[in-house]
Amino acid sequence: MLWMLMAILSAVFAGITSILAKCGIRKTDSDVATALRTVVVLFFSWSMVFVTGSAGGLSEIDGKSLVFLLLSGAATGASWLCYFKALSLGDVNKVVPIDKSSTVLSVLLAIVLFHETEHLAVKLVGTALLGVGIFLMVERKQTAQSAPMRKWLPYAVLSAVFAALTSILAKIGITNVESNLATAIRTGVVLVMSFVIVLVKGKQTQLKAVDRKEAVFIALSGLATGASWLCYYYAIQNGVVSVVVPIDKLSILVTVLLSYFIFKEKLSKKSLLGLCLMLTGTLAMAIWA
Repeated sequence: MLWMLMAILSAVFAGITSILAKCGIRKTDSDVATALRTVVVLFFSWSMVFVTGSAGGLSEIDGKSLVFLLLSGAATGASWLCYFKALSLGDVNKVVPIDKSSTVLSVLLAIVLFHETEHLAVKLVGTALLGVGIFLMVERKQTAQSAPMRKWLPYAVLSAVFAALTSILAKIGITNVESNLATAIRTGVVLVMSFVIVLVKGKQTQLKAVDRKEAVFIALSGLATGASWLCYYYAIQNGVVSVVVPIDKLSILVTVLLSYFIFKEKLSKKSLLGLCLMLTGTLAMAIWA
């Protein structure tokens, strides 16, 4: 099934995105970094639209699809702003599991709204394993180098909520729209949102002062995000939402492995058990899709 392969590729690119983004926001403000990343994603996504020849479908989009695409883009923008703020304040291994908790809400909403009840028992058990795994991975112990949970946790939770809404709104919005074109339209909304936030907070002067090395990482994270989105929304359009979303969240495995080698962020036994439960739940839903 091509849509499942696309979901897996989406997970790989998404896992790389978190690491590249973390490297790009050590000195750079998270809102500024988000705006700059979105420029890269927008260019990448529209390039794919013209390469695939799907630009002609722009005039054929009906009102309902356009509204839900715009709402999905707005939810994505809100999720990004919260996510990268959390990444700038906390450890990757702590922030990412919370963000991935959007899987639980997405699966439950897909079952209720889209009646994806095939293999329902497996999906519910898999979702439960994901939830327990996420709980175990969120460490409460603080170190001298880590930020207090009260600073990053609210942003990570909001990121997860908005991410869950993104998947559901996008599924409705891209029903009759080519997936590359839908991704490009959504990215435009995210770009507007991110730059509005920068302007409202008076951070526009920081756009020119971004460290060159970090700018490279921000650009690379944008390319990785663009690739992840194109694969993800193809899978969402052609596959089963309650299966695609968990597979996409396997990106946490890529992120954890890379963060161990790059940032030396080690997992405790409790966190490792949580990661294993998350992977078990995800694989169960993928195998019995």
